[in-house]
Amino acid sequence: MEMEKEKRRVGFVTGGVLMGLILSSLDQTIVSTAMPTITKELGGLSLYSWVFAIYMLTSTTSMPIYGKMADLFGPRKMYLIGLFLFLLGSLLCGMADSMTGLIAARGIQGLGAGALMPVAFIIVGELYPPEKRGKFQGLFGAVFAMTSILGPSLGGILVEHLPWGWIFFINLPIGIAAFLIITLAFREQRHYDKKPVIDWYGVISLSASIILILLSLVMEGREYKIGLGGAGILLLGLFIWIETKAKEPLLPLSLFRIPAIGYGNLVGFFVSAALFGAIAYIPLFVQEVRGASPSEAGFLLVPLMLSAAISSTVGGRWMAKASFRAILIPSLFIMATGFFLLSTIDVGTTNAQLISYMIVTGLGMGAIYPALGTAAHSAVKPQDRGVAMSTSQLFRSIGGTIGISVFGSIVEWRMQAGLIFSEALHDVFITGLILIGISLIASVRLGNSRLLDKEPRHSHPSNSGVPKQ
Repeated sequence: MEMEKEKRRVGFVTGGVLMGLILSSLDQTIVSTAMPTITKELGGLSLYSWVFAIYMLTSTTSMPIYGKMADLFGPRKMYLIGLFLFLLGSLLCGMADSMTGLIAARGIQGLGAGALMPVAFIIVGELYPPEKRGKFQGLFGAVFAMTSILGPSLGGILVEHLPWGWIFFINLPIGIAAFLIITLAFREQRHYDKKPVIDWYGVISLSASIILILLSLVMEGREYKIGLGGAGILLLGLFIWIETKAKEPLLPLSLFRIPAIGYGNLVGFFVSAALFGAIAYIPLFVQEVRGASPSEAGFLLVPLMLSAAISSTVGGRWMAKASFRAILIPSLFIMATGFFLLSTIDVGTTNAQLISYMIVTGLGMGAIYPALGTAAHSAVKPQDRGVAMSTSQLFRSIGGTIGISVFGSIVEWRMQAGLIFSEALHDVFITGLILIGISLIASVRLGNSRLLDKEPRHSHPSNSGVPKQ
């Protein structure tokens, strides 16, 4: 009887965490199709890009902070704080009567979103034994892929039939239900028994560094880019120095000596740069070169996400049987094959060919992120899991942002040189292919660590070395 009650409790918490994950992934895409309508009503076209940029800045910057705070104070508290801020931001977004008000509310929403993804995976680690974690990481990856498909379509439907504020208000019933479930059903096991010491100098220097680096990618003007980027790199150097002196560092540098984290973060960074930077141009290619409507272009991405959802689920189940490296290497090879095929698209490419190329790419990418997340989670002791997971998410987020900026520059440069758009796109996917190749080399260095290894010995501050290869 007691076992049945515990099973139900775990099921409720899993459902609550999935609801939060759906909200955070939907909100990255649902706004895009609604923004033309919002801009028409609120004005402020010059501020259009900041509705997206502020969300990216606040969510990315807060990720490592939430991860460390989850290690210090427990994931339940941090998840609920993040969810509360996300819902408050959603309410304020829906009520905004000016573009500046909407941008401020999106900043609050992003502050909350920074907790929802990394802390969700920490909670899964507390709920399930190692042999089941891979399965649920795969499930979460599939949910993320599916909601990414639904986001643009749902945003279009809502603004067509309801006031635009409902693209934000729709978060409230789902989020409140998730908040109540986590509050009532989740009982965490506390792993940190010392008095918490917060590395405020590390928090300030890392946050400022991330903000300046990301701003250098989204701001117009070469002088701004160089100045902001240079200042961000200097602050990053200061942060690294602070972490070597801190009593309880925000991001223990010793963790990067663990292959699953050091090399895993490199894989996540370069894969995200390739994926988010290059795939963003598929809808543009279909519209500009093939003359398709925006909705048709959106539907063409469905095969990519569906195949990613399938391979994410399969890869999650396979984690109980194989090493993380044995999952990543074939996945990256398949994804590289997809990018090579996409580099051949031109005016004569049929829809059937394009869909088949995207299916290959999706089958490769689906298992990569669940494997990286589970590898980071499994590589450290419980008191370091928050930092490990949030760092993994941070590298992916920054990689994707840099990828979009770099590939945008490649397209602009090649078209200024006289190439047509489809020819410039060839260089984008070849560059992406090179980045995936770097990820493939890094994945080889992960060693033979696997999900069902014994309890990891790696922990800050004892630093017992690196795992066996």
